[in-house]
Amino acid sequence: MEFFTQSFQWEGLVRLLIQVAAVLLCLTVHETCHGLAALALGDPTAKRQHRLSLNPLRHLDPLGTLMMLVAGFGWAKPVMIDPRYFKNPKAGMAVTALAGPVSNFLLALAALLVRGVVLAAYVLSEGSGLLGGVISFLETVAVLSVGLGLFNLIPFPPLDGSKVAEAFLPDRIYFQILRYERWGMVVLVLVLWTGLLDVPLAAAQQWVLQWLVQVGNLPYFALMGLLG
Repeated sequence: MEFFTQSFQWEGLVRLLIQVAAVLLCLTVHETCHGLAALALGDPTAKRQHRLSLNPLRHLDPLGTLMMLVAGFGWAKPVMIDPRYFKNPKAGMAVTALAGPVSNFLLALAALLVRGVVLAAYVLSEGSGLLGGVISFLETVAVLSVGLGLFNLIPFPPLDGSKVAEAFLPDRIYFQILRYERWGMVVLVLVLWTGLLDVPLAAAQQWVLQWLVQVGNLPYFALMGLLG
């Protein structure tokens, strides 16, 4: 038993658990905010289907969750939206779609701001192991949340970005796209498999994170100036 505990890669297990927890949080916030935006615009469908929930099991898509873990970009089970409840269906769909990626960017910023506070405590405590784990979790949340937000802004159906782009299209083209939207995910998975999006998505992710980290570090510098 002692040999097992010494040889088992506990550090790898902890990293995996942190990543899984971060993925669940990012996906749950994303989909819940879709539902909240739809409800605010008059559509109760997500509420009726119990999708306004912080229970991640209500939102998981197996393939999308796996992609988040493997590639850092993925998706959850789509929240059902009924545009007939909206005064302006196309605009309502665009706002509802945009709520998901925006929530991910805000979540990333919140995680990095909290990280700034925890990082100051970590330095002042001379390297607490528990605080180090919290920092790792917050950094993982920020990275994955930005990745999820950017990926979903791609203007290709059925991703959120397509709903935003479609709001500016003539009705004839809009309804034509809706007819073939169900095939979009098949095409998207094939494109992801080829790796064509890896470089531009990674570059965009790094650029956004650089800006967010600068803001997120403000609490750290403020606290270190006061207490350091």
